[in-house]
Amino acid sequence: MFPEEISQSSLKGRLILADPSLIEPTFRHSVLLLTEHSTDGALGYILNRPLGKSVGDLLCDSDFENLADIPVYIGGPVSTEHLTFGSLGWSESDNSLQFSTHLSAPQAVAYRSEGFSVRAFVGYSGWGEGQLESELEQNTWIIRQPEKRVLETEELETLWNRLLRELSPWHALVADEPEDISLN
Repeated sequence: MFPEEISQSSLKGRLILADPSLIEPTFRHSVLLLTEHSTDGALGYILNRPLGKSVGDLLCDSDFENLADIPVYIGGPVSTEHLTFGSLGWSESDNSLQFSTHLSAPQAVAYRSEGFSVRAFVGYSGWGEGQLESELEQNTWIIRQPEKRVLETEELETLWNRLLRELSPWHALVADEPEDISLN
């Protein structure tokens, strides 16, 4: 997608992968789902940064007892004092990722009972007006269509590598580089 096309269409529902050259720790090797995108800005959540905790580890209130085992992810660097729920599901009929964010605890329980994958996010990733478009023009992010495997939580640590590998032979080579290339 070219910069002029980006400014004319919403990227809502698309994935963005951190370019291999992005070394900023929060976003290095990250895969984000853009849940909002307009001329006013964008909002999304990092899908491959598990916090290593569950909702029950962070919230003891009885309102969250049905969600105690839900994994918590680092959604991004904005509003890290807030925990929000999001649901993810795959529509086989139109081969697309279905998602809903900013869910209350009862909404999260309802989505979960319908078979959706529910995740909790600490913080989110946000961009002001024109900021994401500028970063895309600078090749900070790579736009991808979502695939069903973003729902798989067993191999999150390799999600970025797997999605990057498929782009080109060069990307495949870069995706398999060690974290510290001096050790190669």
